[in-house]
Amino acid sequence: MKYLKNILIHPKSIVLIFISIAVLVVFSAIIELNQSKKEMLELMEKQSHSLLETLLVSSSNAILSYDKIEDELKHRLLNNALLIKILYEKGMVSNKLIEEIALQNNLFRINIFNRNGKKKFSSQKKGFGGQFGNENQSGFLNPLFNGETDTLIIGIKQARFNSAMRYVVAVATSGRDAIVLNVDAEELLKFRKQVGFGVLLKDIAKSSNIVFALLQDNKNIIAAAGKDEYIELLDSSKISLDKEGGYSWRISEAGGYRFFEAQHRFVYNNSPLGVFRLGLSLEPLENINGRITRRIVFISIFLFIFGSVTLAFVFIRQNFLLLSKKHKSFEEYSKNIIDNIDESIILLDRDNIIISANRATETVLGAASEDIVGKHFASAFQNQPCGDILNGAASLVETECVLKGKNKTFLISKNYFLDEKHESRTILVINDLTEKKELEKHIVRKERLAAMGELASSVAHEIRNPLNAISTIVQQLNKDFEPKENVNEFREFTKLVYSEVNRINSTIESFLRFARPLELSKELFSISTLLKHLFSQYAPLLKEKNIIMTIVENWSGEVCWDRSQILQVLINLIENSIDALKPDGLINISVEEAENSNVLLVITDTGSGIDDHSIDKIFNLYFTTKQKGSGIGLSIVQKIISAHNGKITVKSSLREGTTFNILLPKNI
Repeated sequence: MKYLKNILIHPKSIVLIFISIAVLVVFSAIIELNQSKKEMLELMEKQSHSLLETLLVSSSNAILSYDKIEDELKHRLLNNALLIKILYEKGMVSNKLIEEIALQNNLFRINIFNRNGKKKFSSQKKGFGGQFGNENQSGFLNPLFNGETDTLIIGIKQARFNSAMRYVVAVATSGRDAIVLNVDAEELLKFRKQVGFGVLLKDIAKSSNIVFALLQDNKNIIAAAGKDEYIELLDSSKISLDKEGGYSWRISEAGGYRFFEAQHRFVYNNSPLGVFRLGLSLEPLENINGRITRRIVFISIFLFIFGSVTLAFVFIRQNFLLLSKKHKSFEEYSKNIIDNIDESIILLDRDNIIISANRATETVLGAASEDIVGKHFASAFQNQPCGDILNGAASLVETECVLKGKNKTFLISKNYFLDEKHESRTILVINDLTEKKELEKHIVRKERLAAMGELASSVAHEIRNPLNAISTIVQQLNKDFEPKENVNEFREFTKLVYSEVNRINSTIESFLRFARPLELSKELFSISTLLKHLFSQYAPLLKEKNIIMTIVENWSGEVCWDRSQILQVLINLIENSIDALKPDGLINISVEEAENSNVLLVITDTGSGIDDHSIDKIFNLYFTTKQKGSGIGLSIVQKIISAHNGKITVKSSLREGTTFNILLPKNI
């Protein structure tokens, strides 16, 4: 009771637990809110990073596209310049020819200057004359005239007489004259504007949640889009393009307005061009956090109310549950004890219906508990003689019955009690004494053989001396004494006496051989070779008597026994089987591995068998059912098996045959 009081929860403890849960709910709500904010910022970080990565890729692709188009334009001009160079060096160039080339290839102008800067040919009929220019413009072509290079890419250049833009390339002839080609660059510049940073930034800034998007280098903002009132307030201080790292973010403020700012360095062809800065509005985040806050507050209030109601109910029942669990644990503990004992325990109601049975019931009675629960005890064993073991008034009884064809000896204890409903219950505790009884018989038989051996030894010694004297006297009389009458009859009598003395002496030798302690000569050998030797030894005799002997080796390992003694055991048993068999009889020898490192030898014949009156006496000294038997053979078999720490049992039915089971340890 004291232990139970310690595990029950008192009202003060309930209040403390309730307060602890309330505090835990509040803290959980705060933690959940902070976690939600953190997750939203992480989401904005991922989105801004993804958007900047898209902007970087688009910008790189735009620059790449522009460079590609410019490169194509450059190669087109150079190819035309090389063609004109070939024609020029062959003396085939004229103003009309280069005018046609310019028209066919959509070139704005083609000019050819000598190495002094004087124009020799031009694709335009009307234009300026004289030198390359009044402002010493020929300086652009000096690298060609001086032999420093053969090809000169001047690129985009403003026209000399107006604001138009041209794209110019020049090549040198073998005589260091210069061939200059140019095209109108307005379309190229227009394309640059269409794919430039400004357009990309404007497209991105169209979203209402984006405050600004801009590209900034070390000096100033290169391009920007978004809400001008916030762009003007941004810190436009210089940034370091040499700084390591790519993406970063922070919560910034401009004019009292807080926003999420993400930055990413823009590198093209391993050269840093600037930093993209992206400003995202925190309003969606704040709206979501507000909804989450309201939701968490609502859930916390609901949980607090629900917890208040359910907590009272839970703690009202907790004492009952604790007691129920305790009772159940006691039941489980008791059941485990009952299931793990060796005796069969069966619980019956007042009508002898089986209520429960432990696991040992299957081992003891050969019936699983799930198969017999709910059945009448007698009907559960209706085909077996032990179904009537309830008969009798004694509370403790030893009885014998047959289960599945095997003789069993049980010690049965019966007790009665009243359950919680005051109904009568019967407990049967059944202990299997079969092996103990067999062991007792084996011990008694062994002690009896030992006693008979000692008696035989002492009697043999007492008889042997007079017999030797009689044998000597008879021999001496037959040799030295000559009767006057009936000589032949005298000789016959002395021979008969001498023969009987020898027969008695032979019997005494058998006594002494049985009484003498066995000395085992252990050796390691294969049991398979022993059985093969035995089969070869008896094959001629069995063939002569028309008897079949089979050997079944379910195990053929090595054993450590006295080989000659075990062979003698098998010979004695086979000899007995041969004497009991008629033609067409059968002897079967099987060997298999048994539990606890034992070997089981089984010798079965289909002979005449042994009656129930004699089967318990066959191992007694001088007991025999044969007319010419000495009664010593099976006693010696028993003695050899005992010396090997083994056990031999016999089963037999008259006119049906006999089976000897020999259980021996693998190593003695």
